[in-house]
Amino acid sequence: MNENREINALFHLLDDPDLEVFDTVASKILLYGKDIIPNLENLWENTIDEAIQERIELLIHRVHYQDLQAALRVWGLSETQDLMQGAILAARYQFPDLMDAQIIAEIDRIKRNIWLELNNYLTPLEQINVLNSMIYNYFGLKGEEVSYQRKNQFFINQVIESKKGNPVTNGIIYQSLCAMLDLPVYAVNIPRQFILAYFDSYIDFSTPVEPDDHRILFFIDPIQGQIYTQQDVDTYLKRVSVPPVPSYFKPQSNKRIVQFLLEELSKCFRDDKDAYKQDELINLASILED
Repeated sequence: MNENREINALFHLLDDPDLEVFDTVASKILLYGKDIIPNLENLWENTIDEAIQERIELLIHRVHYQDLQAALRVWGLSETQDLMQGAILAARYQFPDLMDAQIIAEIDRIKRNIWLELNNYLTPLEQINVLNSMIYNYFGLKGEEVSYQRKNQFFINQVIESKKGNPVTNGIIYQSLCAMLDLPVYAVNIPRQFILAYFDSYIDFSTPVEPDDHRILFFIDPIQGQIYTQQDVDTYLKRVSVPPVPSYFKPQSNKRIVQFLLEELSKCFRDDKDAYKQDELINLASILED
């Protein structure tokens, strides 16, 4: 964007000690949207005052955040609400310039290899064994329990790159591949876990989904692909003193999964200096409220 008189005037006010003046200037700069980012980056490079540089960095972050809010609203209102695209949007909070082409290409490569091994004569359990072999052995995906000290495991681009995620991001990769392969695998709402379930039929989330409408054949732990039966899950619920209720076995929509990903990611920013990041991520999650 070429600098006009108004932009130059606004930039000259960025060093004003009055916070009210800065907030007014910031609000006007935000109206220019992403097009003004190159101007802000050029200004940062030509500024030696660290305090002014911090203000410019904050403005660049605000512009990206404003753009991300808009993109998330569009995704939430779209018909398909592609799960991988939702996870990529969540990762753009930390990596605003993230391009999705490389991630999509890698997921598609894994999908093609799985597809070559599948056929119509395989049972659901055999199908999942093929997936597990490809995802965890061929691709080499590893998984660890959720740790809010390892925030990199919440960003889908870093999980694809390092091949190490947590139950949420591994589960998003797993469920995305199942969707591409027309396998009825969806996340369910088991307390304190992120678990997938293989259902007896495909689910249409455009209408209200009742737990009694569908039957779960078995469960899948996306950390390493471990298979669990209904009895295994019932035993777990008894062990953690949680009475089973139908809502625990209700398939979760892609919108709810991405909302949960953002909520969990927000817990990684607990220091006082990062408190605003926690607030921003919770706000992003709230955009996806039904």
